[in-house]
Amino acid sequence: MKTVPTTSTYHPAGRRGPALVVLCFVQFMLVLDDNVVSVALPSIRDDLGFGTAGLAWVVNAYFLAFGGLLLLFGRMADLLGRRRVFLTGVALFGAASLVCGLAQEPWQLVAGRFVQGAGAAMASPAALALITLLFPGTEERARAFGVWGGVAGLGGTAGLMISGALTGLASWRWIFLINLPVALAAVVLLPRLAPESRAGHAVRLDVPGAVLGTGALVSLVYGLLRTGESGWADPAAFGPLTLAVLLAVAFVAVEVRTAEPLVPLSFLAFRFRAVANGATLLFSAAMYAMAFLLMVHLQTVLGYGPLTAGLAYLPYGAGILTGMWLSARAVTRLGVRPALVLSFLISAAGLLLLSGVAADDAYVRGVLPGMLVTSLGCGLGLPALTVAALTGTTEENAGLGSAVLSSVQQVGGAVGVAVLVALAARHSEVVAAHAGLRSAVTQGFSLALTVAAALLVLGAVLLAALPGRSHRGGKRRSATPQNVRPTTGTVRSHRFGRHLRRVSGRGG
Repeated sequence: MKTVPTTSTYHPAGRRGPALVVLCFVQFMLVLDDNVVSVALPSIRDDLGFGTAGLAWVVNAYFLAFGGLLLLFGRMADLLGRRRVFLTGVALFGAASLVCGLAQEPWQLVAGRFVQGAGAAMASPAALALITLLFPGTEERARAFGVWGGVAGLGGTAGLMISGALTGLASWRWIFLINLPVALAAVVLLPRLAPESRAGHAVRLDVPGAVLGTGALVSLVYGLLRTGESGWADPAAFGPLTLAVLLAVAFVAVEVRTAEPLVPLSFLAFRFRAVANGATLLFSAAMYAMAFLLMVHLQTVLGYGPLTAGLAYLPYGAGILTGMWLSARAVTRLGVRPALVLSFLISAAGLLLLSGVAADDAYVRGVLPGMLVTSLGCGLGLPALTVAALTGTTEENAGLGSAVLSSVQQVGGAVGVAVLVALAARHSEVVAAHAGLRSAVTQGFSLALTVAAALLVLGAVLLAALPGRSHRGGKRRSATPQNVRPTTGTVRSHRFGRHLRRVSGRGG
């Protein structure tokens, strides 16, 4: 077979720092666009003439493309070259941002957001693959993931504030146009800082597996988005979810018989990685739902406007950054598994504190303590989850490993929002029959966060019960974690836009 050079044989160590900076700025841009559109939705609706149903797709189109195409583009990065796919994704994202910023019709903005999501699905797993291969040692990789995760957390926290400031002071169009300098800088600088890398031997892309796998993910994400809109009984939601299951079964059947599958079943059978991805699913479900429900609480119960609610998230971002600063040290000194168990339990404790908030509790006394504890555990867990979920991956499948984890995060977040937010809404409706709106919303919020805390405790138990010793920093095989996008997901819900549309729309 034809062999190709790999990053590990020739990467320029002196340029790794600047390369990490460029990759992190791109990640900041991608995470920012997860929720930067949220506060601007009322202005977009008024300027472009969106209907109620169409406006939701300004948010949903991005996540449909991003969540559905991750697996395909992650594997393509391994086969075609990670730097090439990353640069293509960044260029596509920048071009789509320009289309969004100049849009004159609703369909143009929705189409631009879909292409933005496709560009993000190309750039994110490829970027993390590059970071993983540029930083092969466990300790330096943990530090790199800490920087990466901190930038992601900052982007998620800054999204609502930047959106509010740009929309209020200039125009909603600038929330898209500010992406252009970052995309241009990345396309110009990265080829000078990071070498190309791809799988060690040339293989063909598994086209049937790519079609079935991508179709299953797109159907699943679409069905979950519809569920959040209209409930589980709606045929528009149930149909795509059923189709996703059928496509997934067909995907497994094809992969078993394919010589060079898109996702080798042996990749999924690696026990430590499989449990870590399962824990990531629970973690993302809890954190996405918490982020959405907390935004509801701040605006509905405390009466904050969108910009004030965004500012109220600043302590959450500070807690995440602090936790990520501690994460590399915890992984090195305790090992990956103990660090993960600790982070899950800290986050669960924070969610339980938030679940105890009463309707008449002020922000500082009621919300802030639980927010800080939750964010600290979240920040502690993000880099450790990246390390654990990519254990055992190699230069052959770095992009695939990142894409699998990113897909798990997206699906987990969508499930968390669909299930826990629906649970909170139903409970609030029952309570509202004999209580005020603020009390009803608060009790639904409390019930959902209690369930979210239970999911994190379950994740901690699964991780603690995993057989085998915990790897410590400096004693680990060089072919351990490979790459993962630390989420957007844990910091912001992709349903923020929908809620902010409803809340802001009432006021305007």
